[in-house]
Amino acid sequence: MDARIYKGYIDILNEELLPAMGCTEPISLAYAAALARQVLGRLPESVEISVSGNILKNVKSVIVPNTGGLKGVCAAAAAGIAAGKADKKLQVLSEVTEDDFVKIKQYLDSASFKVTHAQNGCVFDIGVKVSNGDDNAFVRIEGYHTNVVEITKNGESILHNSRTYIGDGKLTDRSILNVRDIVEFADTVNINDIEEIISRQIEYNTAIAEEGLKNDYGANLGKVLLSAFGDGVHNRAKATAAAGSDARMNGCSLPVVIVSGSGNQGMTASLPVVVYAKHLNASREKTIRAVALSDLITVHLKTGIGRLSAYCGAVSAGAGAGAAVSYLYGGGYEDIAHTIVNALAIDSGLICDGAKSSCAAKIASAVDAGLTGMEMYRRGNQFYGGDGILESGVENTIENVGDLARIGMRETDEEIIRLMIKNI
Repeated sequence: MDARIYKGYIDILNEELLPAMGCTEPISLAYAAALARQVLGRLPESVEISVSGNILKNVKSVIVPNTGGLKGVCAAAAAGIAAGKADKKLQVLSEVTEDDFVKIKQYLDSASFKVTHAQNGCVFDIGVKVSNGDDNAFVRIEGYHTNVVEITKNGESILHNSRTYIGDGKLTDRSILNVRDIVEFADTVNINDIEEIISRQIEYNTAIAEEGLKNDYGANLGKVLLSAFGDGVHNRAKATAAAGSDARMNGCSLPVVIVSGSGNQGMTASLPVVVYAKHLNASREKTIRAVALSDLITVHLKTGIGRLSAYCGAVSAGAGAGAAVSYLYGGGYEDIAHTIVNALAIDSGLICDGAKSSCAAKIASAVDAGLTGMEMYRRGNQFYGGDGILESGVENTIENVGDLARIGMRETDEEIIRLMIKNI
């Protein structure tokens, strides 16, 4: 394999597979608020928050972890300011204790909060201005969850660089991703180059799925699936991924390892693969290779769509999971490419209307599409180029889906946001 592409794929995995606690949009907001408070140097009396519509829709209905059940933009910012640790980034609330719950609620009730809808054309935009007396500080995150592009104090610039990714440098060019090279990478990668980071993903995401199956979270989709449809491997793969989302969307403080900026996608890409690997008695090494393949397929599919859109990101991760299960069954490039196309033909109309309990059901649907697409091709059946948005060649279909989500669903996204925030 070309050395440049090999290194790029390793770098992409290291950039994508980050631990995060809670839904990543409210956590990104909490991180921005904690960083603004740190720059200010004292507890703010007033907080002004400006966020894009996609941030609003993903923060509105999900419980912010380690807050005692609080939801919403102001709650996420208050948690970051009152009890967060900015140096923890996407684990900014990981050290909050139950004693801090009261502190967060008291701060939320006593400080002045103002929220505005930023409409500057940037899909991912968070701005937090905090003030105390004559002093103020401002932090802006743009593009993705830890991409701090602006910091000021009392109007003086500390950082202003839209290409800065604090702590990690510029992200690797995702255009090097393609299905054929991803399969070759999974086959040939030195396992020592990915074992630690993939093992962490498996460990963290399995733990939160087990928590979701054990306790009462949201609509309990994972438990419902097992109770209604049994313990077969296909259903268990769906239920396990859904249970992780049950817990994560409803305040569980366990961390997950994310993919494409999303914990739900990180769980969808990994947990069904782990379930099937156990069912097939796959080796640890084969399991790690399969999960890495799923992660990279997910990132590849999401690259043309964007971090946030009206298109449910679980669809991409479900296709990645189906591709990885095909790999576990011994499938090569052709099997994996056809699995992806079949999966995209089934579920590409699934919308994203924000982070919330029903994400677990959408994850189950996306996993089902991926597994159905895989089983279709194993049995000699497939969808063909010219069927709807499908085009001959997996990369052409992936490009079409990206255009559909990024361009075609732009007005859909605006209408979803309008419906969700009209009463805020």
